[in-house]
Amino acid sequence: MTGVELIPPQLLKRKAIVYVRQSTQSQVMTNLESQRRQYDLVDIARQQGFMDVEVIDDDLGRSASGTVARPGFDRLVAWLCAGKVGAVLCQDASRLARNGRDWHHLLELCGLVEARVIDHDGIYNPCQPNDRLLLGMKGSISEFELGVLRTRMLDAARAKARRGELRLSVPFGYIWHREAGLGFDPDLRLQEVIRLIFTRFGELGSGRQVLLSITADHIHFPRPSDEGRMTNFKWLPIRYRNVISVLKNPFYAGVYVYGKSEKRTSIVEGRARRSYGHSKSAGTWDVFIKDHHEGYINWDEYERNQKQLALNNYGRADGVKSGRGGRALLSGR
Repeated sequence: MTGVELIPPQLLKRKAIVYVRQSTQSQVMTNLESQRRQYDLVDIARQQGFMDVEVIDDDLGRSASGTVARPGFDRLVAWLCAGKVGAVLCQDASRLARNGRDWHHLLELCGLVEARVIDHDGIYNPCQPNDRLLLGMKGSISEFELGVLRTRMLDAARAKARRGELRLSVPFGYIWHREAGLGFDPDLRLQEVIRLIFTRFGELGSGRQVLLSITADHIHFPRPSDEGRMTNFKWLPIRYRNVISVLKNPFYAGVYVYGKSEKRTSIVEGRARRSYGHSKSAGTWDVFIKDHHEGYINWDEYERNQKQLALNNYGRADGVKSGRGGRALLSGR
């Protein structure tokens, strides 16, 4: 039903749902023309004869790949199940779903309640085999397009990282200069705090003792004040994780590393859920370039620090064991 065709009167008495979505917050802020075109679907719904038109834009800034929750899409599905929807309007198939599961589930529900799917190209009846085939192809193309774009983007990032040119987010003490590239942060106070952490650890041999020593000297450590974008920060009392993050980061040893962490996918309530930031062991990093930039310490000192931290870790099988409680007399002696 790709041509203009009158929608049955019983469907016009139901709601027409205009689904508005963009994948990222940057698109929400910059791609305003796409938003306008999607909101213009309200006029198309009224031209088709719908009096009750509802706009669902709860999912602006959310991906439709199926890995993040979409409350707006869930609300749309609930209304379809209740038989309250006469038509679903979207700019194209990718707005509704970028994965086959959500797309075909939506088409199945539209077919059960005889709701129409409307975009800028025409009106589709999921109950009709030809229209169902065309909608299925649109969804498959959208899903394939997302996979191709993601693969190209990741391959380009890896290729640039192998040359050490990908501008990763750098830790405190470093900054990407517009022309000179990577270098020390010009804030001398920040440099002194980081060097002090390495110096105290070399003297005391314990991250906790470094924390207590620096805290006793009333020395503060920067903390992001702009939601992690690392462009502005404020000085606050140092914490243990600040000390450990400095000691364990190979970037301070002049090493360029890409792929230190990985994402993991799990099935939660029938949907794929991805979690990020799972650390990988040193031998499995994707890119490892020594002497890439000037470091606060050398690589040999970094390795010594890691061995000492491992010995201090009571939870590891190869860590040093000492009296940690129990019923034995003089435990650990």
